[in-house]
Amino acid sequence: MTESIKQLQKGLHDGIPIGLGYLAVSFTFGIMAAGAGLTAPEAVLMSFTNLTSAGQFAGLGIIQAGGSLLEMAAAQLIINLRYCLMSCALSQKFSPDMPFLHRFFVSYGVTDEIFGVSVCRQGELSPFYNYGLMGTAVPGWTLGTLLGALSGGLLPARLLSALNVALYGMFLAVVIPPARENRILAGVILISMALSALFSWLPALNGLSSGTVIIVLTILIAGGAAWLCPVKEDEEDGRNP
Repeated sequence: MTESIKQLQKGLHDGIPIGLGYLAVSFTFGIMAAGAGLTAPEAVLMSFTNLTSAGQFAGLGIIQAGGSLLEMAAAQLIINLRYCLMSCALSQKFSPDMPFLHRFFVSYGVTDEIFGVSVCRQGELSPFYNYGLMGTAVPGWTLGTLLGALSGGLLPARLLSALNVALYGMFLAVVIPPARENRILAGVILISMALSALFSWLPALNGLSSGTVIIVLTILIAGGAAWLCPVKEDEEDGRNP
């Protein structure tokens, strides 16, 4: 068995929780998309080409409000700009010799959860590992959208609310294990939570969009952590210094 196939299988295995979490959350999106007037194929196409819950829910609001394509593009740019930062960070874990096409296809599947799992993996990252993660995450997101769009308003509101919590629980499962092994990472996570709360509570800051807040906090916290607690290259590769 080649190394590429092993990495693909490992990615498929590690991506199962992501796919299941996406299935639950996108089910809600499918129901809302149907309520906004989208057909099931349109909702599925939207999920397959975007893979961003915040961007898609915002897009539905713009569609219902009769907004223009320019408004839609601007909203998606602001909300999803954080993925540029994630992609820059993730690119450092790939081999410098990795072909452009691999980088291009991997960039399609850069989501919060896939990034969290990928960046916590020790050593150099294989694009086939990310393909494996995408191989479970993308079907989970699109299938959940399809089921939600077809189900319409059959499910009670309480169950839909419970499904929304599933994604947050899955993300905690991604960040807590490495935080237990690394005090610096645990500190960064706690600081991120505290500052996120401040941005939500302070009147001068709570008017910013979620995408802008994520970008600002990512630059401040990640930049500060990299400056104060730099990681040596041999530590990144999983070797002892």
